[in-house]
Formats: sequence, C-alpha cells, structure tokens
Amino acid sequence: MQLIKTIWDFIQSQILGMKWLNEAVGGLLAALGLDLENRWVGSLHFFVYDVIKITILLCSLIFIISYIQSYFPPERSKKILGRFRGLGANTIAALLGTVTPFCSCSSIPLFIGFTSAGLPLGVTFSFLISSPMVDLGSLVLLMSIFGPKVAVIYVIVGLVIAIAGGTLIEKLKMEKHVEEFILTAGHVDITSPELTIKDRLIYAWEQMLSTFKKVMPYVLVGVGIGAIIHNWIPEQWIESALGTGNPLGVVIATIIGVPMYADIFGTIPIAEALFAKGAQLGVVLAFMMSVTTLSLPSMIMLRRAVKPKLLAVFIAICTVGIILVGYLFNVFQAFII
Repeated sequence: MQLIKTIWDFIQSQILGMKWLNEAVGGLLAALGLDLENRWVGSLHFFVYDVIKITILLCSLIFIISYIQSYFPPERSKKILGRFRGLGANTIAALLGTVTPFCSCSSIPLFIGFTSAGLPLGVTFSFLISSPMVDLGSLVLLMSIFGPKVAVIYVIVGLVIAIAGGTLIEKLKMEKHVEEFILTAGHVDITSPELTIKDRLIYAWEQMLSTFKKVMPYVLVGVGIGAIIHNWIPEQWIESALGTGNPLGVVIATIIGVPMYADIFGTIPIAEALFAKGAQLGVVLAFMMSVTTLSLPSMIMLRRAVKPKLLAVFIAICTVGIILVGYLFNVFQAFII
C-alpha cells in the first residue's frame, strides 16, 4: 500500500504537477542573477513555469483525446445517442461531452447539429453543458493542482449538473423555443470512412495544433492574471472577498466568471492562484464552471439557435447548479483537501 502511495505521489508531484520544472525555472532565473524573492521575478517565475507546464499537458491531452474522438465523429455520435432514451440518453450525452476538448463556443455548432438531426432537446443540452465544463483534460490538470479527490469529484458533479440540466429541460417541453431554422434544417447522415491508425494520428495531430492555437491566447491571459494574483494581490483581500468570512463568495465568483471568456485550460491558472491566496475551494470551482459554461460570447452564439425563454432557463439551471456545487465543495473542503 505504501508503495502505491509513493508511486502516486510521484505521479502527482513530478509528472502532473511537474515540480521538477518549477525548480528548473527557479534555478534558471537564479542563475541569471535574478532575486526570486522579488515580486516581479516571482511573477515571471509563476508565468514561465505555468505556461510550459500547461502547454505540455495541454498538447499531450488534446492529442490523446482527439485520437479517441476520431472513433466518434458526429454521425456516429448521433447514432449512439439515438439508441438511448430518457435518463440514459442524457447520461451518455454528458459522457460524450467529456471527450470533446472544446470551449463552449466550439461545442455550440455540435449542439446545433445534434438538435437539427432530431435528437431530443434535453439530450443535446446535457452534451452542451458537459462539453466545456468537464473533459478528460480538466481531470488531469485539476489533479496536478488540487489532487485526485477534488478532480474526480469535480468531474462527477459536473456530469450531474449536465444530466440534471438536460433532464429538466426535457421535462419542461421546451422544443418550441428552438429557432425554426434549427428544427427545419435538413441533414445528411454520412457514414464516416474507416480510418487507419496513421489517419487517426494525423487527425489527432491536426486537432492538437488547431486547438492549441485557439486555446493558447487564453492560457497566456489566464496565467498572466494568475501571476498577478499570486504575487501582487494581498492574501487579506482574497480571503475577505472569497474566503470563509464571506458567505456570498460563491455567488460573487459565479457572477464574475460569466462575462469572461476562456476554456478550462485558461481558468485553471487563475483558480490555482486564488486558492493559494486563501479563496475557498468551492468559490474557485464555481468561478471555473461559470467561465467555461456561461461565458457571454457563448451565450450570444447560443441565442442564435434558441429563443430567449429557453436561453434563460438554460442559464438559470447552470447558475443554480454551479452555486450549489460551490457551497457543497466549501462545506466538504476540509475532508477532500
């Protein structure tokens, strides 16, 4: 048992957390004659280390996930989802969302395609919620910062929100609130050709490069904000606004996250810095969820596909779910950290 724990600690600290990289960057800066105690140097240290770490993990994960995803093109995904009904269909849709390493804006075209293909509205919304909020990449990155318990629970509650949200929308019979052009759009069910392993590797490489180019600007912004929080904002400020002393911290973090636009790879560095400064775990995760699921640009895109009432229901369900999850994590923080 001790051997397993030792191996896992090594994986978490040296492979996922890349502590060796942190030490190497610090050693390099010190060798250049820079004072690591200086705030500017500390910010540079945080920025360089996190950018390199996230880039390595990001590219590796997207390549692996994209290779897996090559077995689930939209046509095949439609067929898979079409075989299930009720809660089972929502569950499969939410799980399918975990293998799509996209931000919410990238998930919306797939949501439109699934809806146009005649899949139940609640099923497509379960996919839309889970795709940006929960994916295999977020599981690994969260493990590297918060540990396996937090990462696994985050993924589970994210899936619960997606399944519950889609199921509720299905029960409310909101189909008439989808824009007419979506419901009447024709579609061609094309059978995807069988791909060779080489084809899948090429596809995964191209997806990795494409996603990297889209995501990297947000990673740089996110790490930059994280570096500022980590080295320049006093802990007392964070603790007073987002710590245990403020019962509205989760609500504040959720509201702040909505106008922002980033995917989970861009929000994790900010979450890491906020948590290090004393923000509660539930507050940090609520912020991450709101940024990835309810960003203003994605809501504008979604409005093109659905009418205001359905959009309002979607936002309300996600907001309430995120806030409840945030408070749940706050309550049990001591047991999972």
